[in-house]
Amino acid sequence: MEIERINENTVKFYISYIDIEDRGFEREEIWYNRERSEQLFWQMMDEVNYKEDFNVDGPLWIQVQALEKGLEIIVTKAQISKNGDNIELQTEDGNTVDFPVDKKIENMLEDKFGKHEEPLDEEDDDKLWIIADFVDFEDVIQLSHYLDDLQEGTMETLYHYNNKYYLYMEFSEEELDEKQQEDIISKVFEFADDSDITIHVLEEYGKKIFEEDMFNKVRSHFPVQV
Repeated sequence: MEIERINENTVKFYISYIDIEDRGFEREEIWYNRERSEQLFWQMMDEVNYKEDFNVDGPLWIQVQALEKGLEIIVTKAQISKNGDNIELQTEDGNTVDFPVDKKIENMLEDKFGKHEEPLDEEDDDKLWIIADFVDFEDVIQLSHYLDDLQEGTMETLYHYNNKYYLYMEFSEEELDEKQQEDIISKVFEFADDSDITIHVLEEYGKKIFEEDMFNKVRSHFPVQV
């Protein structure tokens, strides 16, 4: 993949269809399968961040051009205006563009790469999830003991990736009301930070440490020292 840093907020990169296929993706699914296109995009963004220190910490403007032998992609980090009503971004030519906040950034991948045709599972719509990162495994241990009264209603997986530990935690609205979910989340973030990394990246590149009943497993391996 070829990467060109345009300015502080913009990066351009080119990826060939051969490179896409070498990464385990088929050309057709990039345009018609939203989940797979997002997986590819965030894989590429991880590589861009690693090589160019282009950390994604806010909304993005994504431009995709299909060429004969690959894709040219321009990614620009945008800023929310002071009044909060518009998103401001500086284009490749140095001009500033505004557009309403209600034009959702998360839909741009769908606009650029195509829409996933398969219907969404209705059960997935009812689930809230978070991804948190820990600098030290000791914080994972402390959190597991802090949540020793956690009952049903959550599903957790612990990953290790790039010298950090990541907790993916999913909540069931059928078993936990909004207040209970917020209470658990607030406790998690007493020991961890909210992360921008995607579950696709963790599944692809991360190493699973614990899954299913994660907190109990951590407590059993690392009991309280008396």
